[in-house]
Amino acid sequence: MKKQLIYLFCALSSGLAFGQAATIAPGTALTIFEGQKTVVVQTAKGPVEISRIMTPCGKNGGTIQPLVPVPGVHPIGETEIIQALSDRDSLVVDMRDTNDRVKGTIPGSLGIPYTEVVERISELGCVKTAKGMDCSKAKKVFAFCNGPTCPQSPIAIRAMTREGFPADKIYYYRGGMLDWDALGLTSIKNEF
Repeated sequence: MKKQLIYLFCALSSGLAFGQAATIAPGTALTIFEGQKTVVVQTAKGPVEISRIMTPCGKNGGTIQPLVPVPGVHPIGETEIIQALSDRDSLVVDMRDTNDRVKGTIPGSLGIPYTEVVERISELGCVKTAKGMDCSKAKKVFAFCNGPTCPQSPIAIRAMTREGFPADKIYYYRGGMLDWDALGLTSIKNEF
């Protein structure tokens, strides 16, 4: 009974947080790594196959993203996000598309969709020069998207570093809105 109540809570909070129910049915097989749904590991009792399925708490299928999408990027959690919101040298950036952001985001975050980050890199403290990108005055960027399987902020982080943004000034909150909501932290809606 307790497990059923947890599943019901997760399903309801998932729908409330994003304004819709999960589109992938619980129990559906999901990928662990790109193109790979299972991994076999050796244990003292023999091989065990690790798989992944959609749970009622899941918000998207996706592929599990690495904790460090680019060498030099710092993985962080909720406490670092909350502290960064009050740091004048930091920007907390929601890198999801606007359709996700309006359904709920971290208060005080700046919305720069992952598809626009290169065009808007000046908002992060970089200046385009004749010699390329000057990011000597770049802000610390705390990037997030939907959660551990969302590729949007890792895609943006890779694009930023290709343009010359220093990886050591990027802080990646892989937990994203999935973990933020699961912890009951405040989010705001209709932010663009």
